[in-house]
Amino acid sequence: MALGSIRARVRARSALLTGGSIAAALAAAPAWAQDSVPAPAEETAQEDQIVVTAIRETIQSSIQSKRDSDAIVDSVSSKEIGELPGQSVGEVIATITGASIDRANYGPTEVSIRGLGSGLSMTTLNKREATNGSGDRAVNFGQFPSELFNAIKIYKTQQADLIEGGVAGLIELETRKPLDYKRRNIQAEIKGNLNPYQDRIAGQSPFGYRATISYIDQFNAGDLGKIGISLGYQRNDVNDPVERFYTSSTWFTCNATTNPVSTGNCTEVTRPQGNAGTPYFHASNSYLYRQMITSDLRNAVFGALQWQPSPTIDVNLDLQYSRRQYSETRNDFGTAEGRYSLSDVVIGDNHQLLSAKGVATLQTLSGLFQRDEKYLGFGGNVEWKPSDRLTVTADFGYSHTKRVDITRTVRLRTDPLDIYGVKTAINNQRIPYSVDFSKSFLPVFSFDPRFDPNNYNLFSDDTQLTRSQDGREDEIYSGRLDASYKLDGFIERIDIGGRWARRQFFGYSNDVVTLSAPLDKDREVNLACRTPFPERNFFADSPNKQTISYATFDVLCQFRGYLGTEDPGPSADLRSVDNPDVTEETLAGYAMATYSGSLAGIPVRGNFGVRGVHTQVTAVGLRAPLKIIPRAGGNVSLVADTTGFTETRITSGTMRWLPSINAIFDVAPKMRIRTGIYRAMSRPAPSALGAGRRITLEEDAGQGFPTVDEAIGTIVASGSPRLKPVMSWNADLAFEYYANKDTLFAATGYYKRFTGGKVPISINETFVIDGQDYLVPVSQTTNSNDTTDLYGVEFTASNRFSWLPHPLDGLGVKLSYNYAWSNYKTQDIRYGDIIDSATGDLIPGLIPAAGLSGYSKHVFSAQAFYEIGPISLQGIYRYRSRYYQAFTSDNTQLRYVEGNNTFDVNMSYKINKQADIRFQALNLFNEPRVEYMPVVGSTRNVEYYGPQYFLSFRLRLR
Repeated sequence: MALGSIRARVRARSALLTGGSIAAALAAAPAWAQDSVPAPAEETAQEDQIVVTAIRETIQSSIQSKRDSDAIVDSVSSKEIGELPGQSVGEVIATITGASIDRANYGPTEVSIRGLGSGLSMTTLNKREATNGSGDRAVNFGQFPSELFNAIKIYKTQQADLIEGGVAGLIELETRKPLDYKRRNIQAEIKGNLNPYQDRIAGQSPFGYRATISYIDQFNAGDLGKIGISLGYQRNDVNDPVERFYTSSTWFTCNATTNPVSTGNCTEVTRPQGNAGTPYFHASNSYLYRQMITSDLRNAVFGALQWQPSPTIDVNLDLQYSRRQYSETRNDFGTAEGRYSLSDVVIGDNHQLLSAKGVATLQTLSGLFQRDEKYLGFGGNVEWKPSDRLTVTADFGYSHTKRVDITRTVRLRTDPLDIYGVKTAINNQRIPYSVDFSKSFLPVFSFDPRFDPNNYNLFSDDTQLTRSQDGREDEIYSGRLDASYKLDGFIERIDIGGRWARRQFFGYSNDVVTLSAPLDKDREVNLACRTPFPERNFFADSPNKQTISYATFDVLCQFRGYLGTEDPGPSADLRSVDNPDVTEETLAGYAMATYSGSLAGIPVRGNFGVRGVHTQVTAVGLRAPLKIIPRAGGNVSLVADTTGFTETRITSGTMRWLPSINAIFDVAPKMRIRTGIYRAMSRPAPSALGAGRRITLEEDAGQGFPTVDEAIGTIVASGSPRLKPVMSWNADLAFEYYANKDTLFAATGYYKRFTGGKVPISINETFVIDGQDYLVPVSQTTNSNDTTDLYGVEFTASNRFSWLPHPLDGLGVKLSYNYAWSNYKTQDIRYGDIIDSATGDLIPGLIPAAGLSGYSKHVFSAQAFYEIGPISLQGIYRYRSRYYQAFTSDNTQLRYVEGNNTFDVNMSYKINKQADIRFQALNLFNEPRVEYMPVVGSTRNVEYYGPQYFLSFRLRLR
């Protein structure tokens, strides 16, 4: 059994046992304290006299919000600005039952609900869709300060008036309306940041800061009515250190019977060969270490204006702007030929490579990655009440994200000669090495002792300078009109409405490559641009404790030395056959009835309705003739002839009906049963709907492919415009017990039946290559007609130990656990099951299918808090089991993320009503991110971030 699997199971078992023990103690607690606990009425009376603040107030507000909702909802909310428990919006969401986050070095990037990935959920900001720069439909939580929001809800069941798109659920982010706050509030906070990993890097400061200021006020303008304003600004200047090991993103199945291979890369095994019994293993083209120096600067402005000219009219305007400038100085080192001349291969149970010997060209890559991302969102809402019964609401919104990534990289490789033209000790560009993955997820590399990776003189060949620019632009215009009419009787209210939205997504990638240079120029630049290895104890926290160092260079110095400029700029023409250009128009309408009555003497309330959604997708792609470019050793590459672009336009439309019914039964004053039955849909990511074609230029940079046929075999679609939404029928049943304001016990069972899943399909397309027509089977993604199921249960327990004697009565906990099981299948684009479009036959693959993207069987979180006087302490533990995570375009190989557990601590001291001090510690376990590809156990990526610490001072003036 793989060590990663053992590690995940042990942690899961420990987390579940811990959670079960605490939950049992909570359940038994009232019995232990029966004699000392006052009557419920007395307890309530006493609690009403207590001023509740901080953590307890947040939990109380969240419990009350859940209790009042007409659907199955979990939330976190606070009456005060900036009280939500997290450094970022993603971390706040992760404290909600059933929610889990996907971490990167700069914080949470995606949110999964009930173990289902972000692609199956919908996030709205003030009830509107928001754009991002990733190409999917998730909100980029890093763009928004957590101080912007005072409430976050997750709708686990759907209702007709909610925006469609949430098969897993809908995340609703709410900013506070200034008139609702009812008092002036001026707040400023300065937060210092310490990153110990950054302190390992020579010449770098481990400190950063985050400064936030906000202002809320209300004015009585006489005959003009009431006016409220809210303004805020935040500047975030921190570093996000990371230590990384990674491989290339394309993996091959190597024929194990031809081991060793003495003349080149391993022979690839086809689906028919593998299914016939040919032994094989999975190998990557390259294996590399990356040391990084990072900086992260974000400026955000947010504001709102509320105007009530009369008791019947409420006008709201809101604005959010954010700009993030992020950079990474990269120093990479590793093998360039991971499949070359492998011997003594040991293969794991999942066909993963456990250990091997080989010879490979080694390389060092110096790089600078820079990201500039801007977000602008604004909207307006007018609510009019012409009578006591009728309310009409009109809303418009705009959201725009523009992301530009620029990467400059210089590659140097080993050679038989050093930079002075002298033969090296090995006298070969390829260096003997061994690699061992059998002991942990991070491999141990050993090189021929005659080779020293810290010797700058040995990197003297195959110079390549690459300037890459990737841009993405996402824009949404939306408008909606809603009307609500109150009735007498069983049906209390009728709601009808419509929504229109137009979303445009465009992306491009542009590479400018300069190859080779004379030896005297290589020597000149090599000598001028050397830098000491920047980091001490690099990878010292890894399981094998193997610290690493190697030769590094200043990439901007290298660009100046070779090209005479630090930035040669992009190509004059950014068009490419790979570019996605997608327009999506949505027209939706709904009718919903809210009811209240009784059934067999039990009060019941809820809603039922239907939502109709029409979606029209138009994808524009470019096609171009291909040219054959000779490479070294008789190899070839395929390059698009950019002088002959033709436009291809593909349209696709769908109409979907989404009925829903929710019912809440008040079976006792403190007990409720909720149920929901509904149909839901989740659209593909905008980037997955592109009409582009991705052409791989070469297996190894500068080397090309042995034949034209092999080069053709790598052409895949970069999107599938005819993809339809994933549909699901859903049923939920929840039991909730509200013992008091601080205590909640809830259990929910749920079921989902999916249709419209995704499966690869091979479609023949004609490509003109050097004037000759070739029929090329292009791998794409289509919808499956199969149905799949998901079953799940989730539990929530929240309690303050008020039955304990003082001062222990300030203790409290909140536990949440979600278990899900599904038979949904996602196939690997290269080696999974595939449909032959000509015959319709299913060709079995060589790689087991993955599940839903983001699907984790186990998600658990535990919060323990203690409040006494001005002191608040909180610990938050989160666990998530292994899950498959798709790339945004879908047409890529399978990627798995190993299960992880994290522990964060929050502390605060309230100096007085106006000031407090806070301390936060994140990732105290120093949990790494571990990825596998294309099967579990085959390491693709490992990242260590280290813990992070924050100390802040906050001042409020009212």
